[in-house]
Amino acid sequence: MRTDIFARLDREPEPPKIEIPRMSRTRLALFGGTSAFYLAIVVAVLISSWLVIVDWKVMLFRPYQQWPELHAFLDYFVVLGQRGPTAVMVAAWLGWRSWRQHTLRPLLVLGASLLLLNATVGAVKLGLGRLGPHYATQIGSAELFAGGDIFPSGHTANAVVTWGILAYLATTPLARRYLSALSAVVALGVGLTTVYLGTHWLSDVLLGWAAGLLILLALPWCEPLIGRVEDAILSMRDQLRARRLPVPSLPVASGGPRPAIYPQRLPAEDGGEPVRRPVGAASSARTAATRSTFGSAAAPAGQKQAGASGVTATTRHGQGRTHAVGRSPHAPHASWTPATAGSRRPPRSRPVGG
Repeated sequence: MRTDIFARLDREPEPPKIEIPRMSRTRLALFGGTSAFYLAIVVAVLISSWLVIVDWKVMLFRPYQQWPELHAFLDYFVVLGQRGPTAVMVAAWLGWRSWRQHTLRPLLVLGASLLLLNATVGAVKLGLGRLGPHYATQIGSAELFAGGDIFPSGHTANAVVTWGILAYLATTPLARRYLSALSAVVALGVGLTTVYLGTHWLSDVLLGWAAGLLILLALPWCEPLIGRVEDAILSMRDQLRARRLPVPSLPVASGGPRPAIYPQRLPAEDGGEPVRRPVGAASSARTAATRSTFGSAAAPAGQKQAGASGVTATTRHGQGRTHAVGRSPHAPHASWTPATAGSRRPPRSRPVGG
């Protein structure tokens, strides 16, 4: 058993008992509060309230011109909110988790969260059609229903969901706290970076944070469906494995025909040449040979009687095994057949007749 730190990289012998999060009262209260905040942001933008004025003030401030030395670094940092790169990185990690813990739940949870993200955020983006700061046409306008797709911020919502999944799937309270803090810092940084680069309004980022958090809070409602999908996939995998396995050979019933292994030499029936028959021949042929051998009063030439001679080699009926039969006053069993004609004794050990 390995005791070093690399032992944690080995596959666990059996699936661990992982407590699946449930929709508790605290989570339900957070879901309700976040939903109210989400609706408040949407309404504030629709009516062109003070929030839209703040959006314009931040855009005209042009942070990327105020601190140009951060531009190069933040261009790379904002990639942590892009759907493709982050999904690949997190899916690789969760794929290893799935292999190690003998479960598909981590990958299925990630797939469900990304599906919800595309459906909810994408629908609001296309429905409101807001233009970004670089494409704004009128100062003070909310720039809604103009064919845009930046409200809410997809980078921000994706950062919240993708990195928040790691905290959601954590198996210990300590790991959940650390991963929650890490995902919050990344999501906060990605959102503010889009404002710095001028690709999103501040209200876009606020709505993106709310949209991502709603998806994480709603995941316990999806757990029963995720469990059923996992059971169906594992059942299909077991069926495919069963089809690929070779069919085991069934044992032959007692007294039934057996396959021929090697030919057996039987004594001659009418004084002619000995007859060769396989061990697995029909039972009628073996019975006839047995009766012909032991039913006669005298044994064939060169063979001594079982009761008077020494040891006679015989073959177990239908099993191809040879046994030594000692001196016995009784006749051999009817189901035993001599293997060869004549005695098996060496020539020098035979008694000299005189």
